Amino acid sequence: MPYIGAKELKASDIRRFDVTSSTSATHTLTWTPPTEQSLIVTINGIKQHEDAYSVSGTTLTLSSALVATDKLEVIGINDIGTTITPAQNSVGLDKLATTGTPSSSTFLRGDMAWTAVSDVSGLSSVQVFTSSGTWTRPAGITKVMVEVQGAGGAGIKGTGNDHNNSGGAGGYAKKLLDVSSISSATITVGSGGAGSTSNDTKGADGGDSIWSDGTNTITGSGGSAAETTNYEAGFGGAATGGDLNFTGQSGNWYNTSQGGDSFLGHGGTGQYASSRASELDGKLGGGGASVYYTYPAAAHGGNGGDGIVIVTEYK
Repeated sequence: MPYIGAKELKASDIRRFDVTSSTSATHTLTWTPPTEQSLIVTINGIKQHEDAYSVSGTTLTLSSALVATDKLEVIGINDIGTTITPAQNSVGLDKLATTGTPSSSTFLRGDMAWTAVSDVSGLSSVQVFTSSGTWTRPAGITKVMVEVQGAGGAGIKGTGNDHNNSGGAGGYAKKLLDVSSISSATITVGSGGAGSTSNDTKGADGGDSIWSDGTNTITGSGGSAAETTNYEAGFGGAATGGDLNFTGQSGNWYNTSQGGDSFLGHGGTGQYASSRASELDGKLGGGGASVYYTYPAAAHGGNGGDGIVIVTEYK
């Protein structure tokens, strides 16, 4: 009675191969024997000793060629259930079916192809302008983040608390630009307003900082200098053309009042001691501080901080 039920799973298969009317010593089997010992080779029903044949891949080679009346029969085991796990770090590239040429500038893709690295996008470089000039797009740069900070206005050297007013800070603008088709831009960096050396005399406004490439104009306007009339500090500069446009802080009033803060810097601080006179001046677009004319630091009202333009470049 035949077996009824699920097919029994085997870890190996028995294979059979026979040849008649051959005069050759080599024969191609239909499987790959693991060793000669896995084969039973008979010629005309007589089992052949292992010395009488060899096997390489699927090729069986007899020590002597058959004659036409011989019948060759080969029975063997073909293992199909054995898994060999290579040792760690033991498989080289020569074992992989890849295309292309491996090198330090290529990587292996999921389709087993060695491919040159073409995507080198990301942060590449930064150019900082502290004076006016020209930005020239470096090779490979496609986008830039432009930061434009206007300069600060001057503070007053005053003779009365009610009109010792400080300068306003410059405006700040920030914008991401695609510069694939832009080769250069004109950069203007505003100078901080100079504080007057005369009592109760208005100093200079801060200068505008500008990025201009023929398509985009991004401006951080300079802060205004403090007025000589009572309680009138300098106004903060506006900003235009950016994704972010930040108006500078206006100045303050009374005695040694601090200048307005900018987005990137801070206003000057009024000082009593002559050794601290430099702190009257604003930094990075901050407004100049006011100073009372009898204080040792009162050679002039506080100077506004110079502007700056920062260009962060991406591939």
